[in-house]
Amino acid sequence: MSNELLEFDVIAEALMEKASREGAETMWDRKKALKTQCGFGEQGICCRICAMGPCRVSPNPEKGPQRGICGADRDTIVARNFARMVAAGTSAHSDHARDIVHAMHLSSAEGPFKIRDEAKLRQIANEWGIEGSDTKETYELAHELAEMALLEFGKPFGTLKFLKRAPKVRQELWERENIAPRAIDQEVTTLLHSTHIGCASDYESLMRRSLRTGLSDGWGGSMIGTEFSDIMYGVPQERASESNLGVLDEESVNIVLHGHDPNLAEMVVVASKDPEMLEIAKANGAKGINVVGMCCTGNEVTMRHGIKIAGNFYQQEMAVITGAVEAVIVDVQCIFPALPNLVDHYHTRFISTSPKAKIAGDLYIEFDEHNPYETAKEVVKVAVDNYKNRDASKIEIPDLKQDTMIGYSVETTIGCLDRVVNTQVDIEGTVKPLSDLIWAGVLRGAAGIVGCNNPKTEHDYSHVTVMKELIKNDIICVTTGCAAQAAAKAGLLQLEAKELAGRGLKEACERANIPPVLHMGSCVDISRILDIVARVANERGVDISDLPVVGVAPEWMSEKAVAIASYCVGSGINTYLGIVPYVDGSENFKKLMTEGLMETTKSVFVFEKDPVVMADLIADDIEEKRKNLGI
Repeated sequence: MSNELLEFDVIAEALMEKASREGAETMWDRKKALKTQCGFGEQGICCRICAMGPCRVSPNPEKGPQRGICGADRDTIVARNFARMVAAGTSAHSDHARDIVHAMHLSSAEGPFKIRDEAKLRQIANEWGIEGSDTKETYELAHELAEMALLEFGKPFGTLKFLKRAPKVRQELWERENIAPRAIDQEVTTLLHSTHIGCASDYESLMRRSLRTGLSDGWGGSMIGTEFSDIMYGVPQERASESNLGVLDEESVNIVLHGHDPNLAEMVVVASKDPEMLEIAKANGAKGINVVGMCCTGNEVTMRHGIKIAGNFYQQEMAVITGAVEAVIVDVQCIFPALPNLVDHYHTRFISTSPKAKIAGDLYIEFDEHNPYETAKEVVKVAVDNYKNRDASKIEIPDLKQDTMIGYSVETTIGCLDRVVNTQVDIEGTVKPLSDLIWAGVLRGAAGIVGCNNPKTEHDYSHVTVMKELIKNDIICVTTGCAAQAAAKAGLLQLEAKELAGRGLKEACERANIPPVLHMGSCVDISRILDIVARVANERGVDISDLPVVGVAPEWMSEKAVAIASYCVGSGINTYLGIVPYVDGSENFKKLMTEGLMETTKSVFVFEKDPVVMADLIADDIEEKRKNLGI
């Protein structure tokens, strides 16, 4: 196995050597075994959507076929493949949101699902026009709001309710360009229909439909998922935590929560504190139960409980390889199907819980939303009982963890930035302090840095490099998902990281008592970034596309990331991707993405693999926006 991609992370290097000694296979072994990846797939010019194929067109127009059997050319094939990624990514985020809404519909004063933030419940009910939202009984209102939210997925008429949060000029653009999203499920279904054999072949039409579907994620599924999670489990508040694999405790039962849906994770956190479970843990020789987070479930529970972050996407196997994990409990998304095979080399139990992500091997305990706490206790007990099966000779926990500040929801971020400038009482609690900092030149602008890890690039390196380059140029960074965990491990989510920032950003951080990079949550919580950007645009009376802000995904790998990038561009935010999606096979489609969309959405995709060059491009982009605004 090559160490080429491991130089940036000493933990990875040591644990990969351990895995090799113990005969455990990892993602890097599998990547090496694949050898050269398919060039046709890389360019997006292979089509298998009907049984006449698969058809692939030649990268060289002079040397091979240029149309599939049905007549689809490279533009059509690339556009259809891209569209299907947007549809799949949108469905993943939106199905996550639907589960949250179902849980709210089951909430009650006596049951395990409760309303933790009544003020936000009433705020959104009022925003959505529910009569009597200020006076109705809490759970009656919660159930009514949940029913209304479920209609956002399948209502027959109208557009999504959260679109009204966007500036009026952006709403008018969506209507004019016919990309204002309707019901979420309708957009996914319609887009997939368009990619069926014998349907859309015009690549511009497919891009327009992809944008509309992506927008149904950002301003629909993801925003519902975020806002309703806040209602159910509380609006995140700034708090201290720790990150990296050193958060595993050799003397405790270690439970890794991995995936994305907070419903199970919240119950596991509560069950881990159950006196009965703690008593069993101590009887088995452990000092306690240590729940840690992985991937976006980790972000969800750290934001609301301060649960420590074990790592991001690429570290899911390494957590097991430490030999100190009693159970990996998963729900949906970003979970390696290889994990059940990996745990065979250790005592760890792998427990999948969702019928949407039933993973072959080891143990399946289905999460019962009608009895969620009982399910949580069952999986915690499996972990607790497993502690006595540890093999002490295989335990190797890296002695590395990082202090981390997390919990910067929109509400918390606004509250922090209110400390920076003197504001009048009537504007307290708004984004005016943030916009004032930008218009005064204290902050040059803002970047939302999001996304996964990808073995095509040195893990975490691009995330961290882009962040460091931007903050030293007074560009504040907000981050979610695996990018947020990369920042945490690199120490960028500490107050002390202000020393890496430029003069203006450093001063703002000192006054607000915040890091220069703000952890905003999981990947559905990118909708928080949309929310705060829309608030600034509304406060200044401009469109989102006018603001000195960008979206960045330096190491993305999932279809969700393609949906995210599409809704960012659809919202008017230039979006920088460090991994080029499978579009190189169509010069026309790629040009539409990187140039032509400026006419439609006033924003484009930008592809740049080098994180330093990317940061320079972003800085130039932000300065151009400032110049156009006269600031």
